[in-house]
Amino acid sequence: MKKKERALKFALAGNPNCGKTTLFNRITGSSQSVGNWPGVTVERKAGTARAAGALISVVDLPGIYSLAPYSPEEKVAHDYLLSGEPDLILDVVDATNLERNLYLTTQLSELGIPMAVALNMADEVEKHGETIDCALLSRKLGVPVVSVSASRGTGVGLLLKAAVETAREKAFPSPARFYSPALEQAIRGTEEAVRTPCTRWRAVGLLEGSEPLSGLAPQARRKIEALRKTVPVTEALDLDMIVADQRYRFLGALCRGAVRKTRVSSAGGYSEKIDRVLAGRFLGLPLFFLFMLGVFWVTFGAPGSFLGDWLNGRVLAFSRFLDGVLRGSGTQDWARSLAVDGILGGVGAVFVFLPQIVLLFAMLSFLEDSGYMARAVFMMDRLLRKIGLSGRAFVPLLMGFGCTVPAVMSTRILEREKDRRLTVLIVPFMSCSAKMPVYSLIISALFAEHRALTVFSVYALGIVLGVLSALLFKNTILQGEPAPFVMELPPYRVPTFQNLRLHVWQRLKDFLQKAGTVLLFATVAVWFLQYFTPSMGHASDPSQSILAAAGKRIAPVFTLCGFGEWRQAVSLVTGLVAKESVVSTMRVLYPAGVSGSLAEALKAAFTPDSAYAFLIFVLLYTPCVAALSAIRREMGSLKWTALTVGYQMGLAWFASAFFYQWATLLRHIF
Repeated sequence: MKKKERALKFALAGNPNCGKTTLFNRITGSSQSVGNWPGVTVERKAGTARAAGALISVVDLPGIYSLAPYSPEEKVAHDYLLSGEPDLILDVVDATNLERNLYLTTQLSELGIPMAVALNMADEVEKHGETIDCALLSRKLGVPVVSVSASRGTGVGLLLKAAVETAREKAFPSPARFYSPALEQAIRGTEEAVRTPCTRWRAVGLLEGSEPLSGLAPQARRKIEALRKTVPVTEALDLDMIVADQRYRFLGALCRGAVRKTRVSSAGGYSEKIDRVLAGRFLGLPLFFLFMLGVFWVTFGAPGSFLGDWLNGRVLAFSRFLDGVLRGSGTQDWARSLAVDGILGGVGAVFVFLPQIVLLFAMLSFLEDSGYMARAVFMMDRLLRKIGLSGRAFVPLLMGFGCTVPAVMSTRILEREKDRRLTVLIVPFMSCSAKMPVYSLIISALFAEHRALTVFSVYALGIVLGVLSALLFKNTILQGEPAPFVMELPPYRVPTFQNLRLHVWQRLKDFLQKAGTVLLFATVAVWFLQYFTPSMGHASDPSQSILAAAGKRIAPVFTLCGFGEWRQAVSLVTGLVAKESVVSTMRVLYPAGVSGSLAEALKAAFTPDSAYAFLIFVLLYTPCVAALSAIRREMGSLKWTALTVGYQMGLAWFASAFFYQWATLLRHIF
């Protein structure tokens, strides 16, 4: 029997925004989110690949600045690296910010684990007229250093070859000493005092105080306390600051020797020049909202509508073809109706919005990968602090426009429980992409001349009500100041096609999986309930069906909102499973017009006032089942989950009823 090959385990570590996740995608082909904000990967992600004749398993750790386990990201990385699992640390270093990134490298080299360094974005350094001597870095750091471009894939093969060889040979880092003779002597003394296997990293931690002495024998504690006194300290610098200072002194000298100017470049400072406009005090926020309006215009305006209408025509043509084939083959009416009106009609009604979903995700991914969204976080910090949140909460809030589930899970990057809970309560107000087909369908039918403006107003309303809700919670059940927030702004970069493709595919894959599972099941269930009467006979009149009987009991609740007809009520109920189900349910329940378009049927079912009230309700009411499950996990309490459900359902009903009643009154007056 052939022995199973053991995979070499690589831990991918590095600072935020160093291109670590891009390299992970390049190595493994894994389609993971690639963005320009801190904490893009909260929990470790793994992938496999084959390189240099070896099977490797790569673990993508969170982006961290230090091994000190203070933040949740640092704790995840710290715990994994000290677990003894990795055969090698693959340290990704941003060549454009060399000295700061190498600080983590000095810490990693003290863990006693084989290591290789990927000098990423070295091509950008060359654009600025500089070169980096990788051989010198390798000698001084005691590890292989390979220049790569993760976004373009250059140098990745050489990096993996060096990493595999290092892991197989168990070649441990042998860096030049970072510290003064007195500190070096104290570190060696600490290693001897502990006696049990002790990494240099642990010895430094025990000496500087970042690791407690309580677990050591009394004799070892006394010796380490005595060793601390042998290192000269000042009033300005404690021992832990002296350790950091000596590391930076070593790195400063190293970088001065390794970075060489080859020519005068005019490329420097372009990010700062762009920021004066795009992130300026006066123009920053207006330009951000203008960009968002442009995104919505492309998605829901002429470009997106053209593609959606084209695909809708193809789906309708195939539907007619399938109907003709089934009729000609003598298929029973119920089976033909299930295939054409149920499965194809329901799932196809959602599928036609695929081009618009691709456009939306592609443009948002472009803004993220270019570095602009990091500026949006910076600009939003001041506004978010006024409602009780730090700028870091903008990350899950922004993710909420894609899908509520990962957005809720990403609140783990927030350190304080109050901040996490407040953000979880507000995330559902950021309209997720699952609601987009509903907006597009209703707006195409009732607001065709003002598509972009209408959908922008819906998204804006969600943000405004989210802000007001945050203020309410901040001053009642979740009082307290937000955690301070410091972030690094990456330079502007031109996104690569591969990163955009991976980013879009990751989100699109979730949509397609849902269409093939949850939506298919919901569509078939709706078709069955509307095809049969309570006595299980064929319902020639849908108003006599099982679904109609149930819908008529629910519908009166929505009368004041303007959509108290049973089919509208049933569509909202199925939306609790998945918001796209609203569209597929409507496609099954509403007979298409002469043109075969569902939009034509909806014009007769809604007035402009009731249609907009319906959009408000879809925007605000309870998230789907998957999102509620994520909220339950992150909140850790059924009570908080019930609060989310009750508050959003109540607010959705009140807001839609308020709008419809006032809009109707004003139409009668004017």
